[in-house]
Amino acid sequence: MKNLPIVALIGQTNAGKSSLLNRFARKNIAIVAREEGTTRDNVFARVDNSLESSYDLRQKQNVRDAFLMVDTAGLKDPSDDFEASIQDQIADAIDSAEVILVTLDSTKYFDHRDRQITKDALKSKKPVFLVLNKSDLKESLPLTEFRALGLAPENTFYVSATTGNGIGELKRAILSTVRTGHLDQSRQDPALKIALIGRPNVGKSSLFNTLAQKQQAVVSSRQGTTRDVNRVTIKFKGREIEILDTAGLRKPGKREVGIEKFSAIRTLAAIEEADICALLVDSTEPHSKLDQSLAGQITEAGKGIIMVVTKSDLLENSEPTNYFGEENIKNRTAADFLLDQLERDFDFLPYAPVIFTSSETGKNATKLFDLALEVDEARHHEISTKDLNKILNQALAEHPAAGLKNTHPKPKYIVQTDTCPPWFVVHGHDLQLLHWSYKRFLERKIREFYPFLGTPIYFSFRSDNSERQSRKDAYTELHGNKPRKNTKKR
Repeated sequence: MKNLPIVALIGQTNAGKSSLLNRFARKNIAIVAREEGTTRDNVFARVDNSLESSYDLRQKQNVRDAFLMVDTAGLKDPSDDFEASIQDQIADAIDSAEVILVTLDSTKYFDHRDRQITKDALKSKKPVFLVLNKSDLKESLPLTEFRALGLAPENTFYVSATTGNGIGELKRAILSTVRTGHLDQSRQDPALKIALIGRPNVGKSSLFNTLAQKQQAVVSSRQGTTRDVNRVTIKFKGREIEILDTAGLRKPGKREVGIEKFSAIRTLAAIEEADICALLVDSTEPHSKLDQSLAGQITEAGKGIIMVVTKSDLLENSEPTNYFGEENIKNRTAADFLLDQLERDFDFLPYAPVIFTSSETGKNATKLFDLALEVDEARHHEISTKDLNKILNQALAEHPAAGLKNTHPKPKYIVQTDTCPPWFVVHGHDLQLLHWSYKRFLERKIREFYPFLGTPIYFSFRSDNSERQSRKDAYTELHGNKPRKNTKKR
């Protein structure tokens, strides 16, 4: 399976690109304002096909039907260096994207800048869609006014980021485009993909070279040496394993304009592409909220995760650091205290294995592959419905389901609907009122039966009366706020 496709929104300022990104992402990610030039940086969000069939649980988490949407800054005259850098961002977006959305305000006639943007997009020989936003307004111009831009009518879409009209049709067209050749290639690529994820200078490239057993990635103490995703395929115990060395991710506010921005996007795309992500943590600098944020992104993507502590050779000669004021530190090493700290900092990942490595000595290099194969086996594991319902009945006997506002939800049965990641659906009455703590309780009970090493598991709770509401929500996402036509005869 190749990288998660990148879909770029390009166009002039105040065309509604940020509003469109928020509509596709179904949450406020980009800042929206009436003033031109509000977006000065690249903002991106993962978009999947849940808008297309929000009540289909198996389709919801299919990563092959997803893409990264990038909102670029609006093009203006390069009167200063800052505006010139914005044009460079748009050029990078065209170069990196697989699908380009030229976004225009449908209430205004296009000008020479819109023509130039469209011309640059078409020069890339990539799929280009013309998106005419604000189509809900009465001032919206007819399609004939935009024919001179050179895009076919079937590649032109009237949409409204405000009401959601036309978003479903545009989204289906994008998914249909990115699916072309995507699924066929995934069937021909059985390799287990491991992405090395982490902050800059944490030792990703050094570990990459150690695992590949050759000097393939540039290694330097300078941060940001790796700009793109390096790859190498090896064989281990008869299994093909592809290792992805990604660019280090810094805090969004510290990322440089241009290359580093799109390196970050490619890194996030590599997370989506990989089967298992090795999150690298520097043993000499273990405290980082960014590491926790990266772990959260890996979990949200449904990928397997392994915590890799790098530079462990530096711990052997260091004094034990008592992070938590423990009184008895005899017979405890620096690695023991570091492990305690990681368990506290990443308490939301109790299922993630931890391994200490050293690129200098080659410590635990092959053990990382063994661990990855175990995690991959767990991602594909299926629990029979009979065993799942035994687990559910034991959980209910031990602790009856508790709901919100003194309600009493009644789980009836549970089934596993998918793997990679494992997905469980619980059916019953009033499960939408089930308290979040009971969901964690069920997860703990399932992991007691089978630990699902290094992989997150997901739950969906389906009440008997939820299907109708789900279909109603799906209609709203596809068609906006338009009321349904009354087909009943009077």
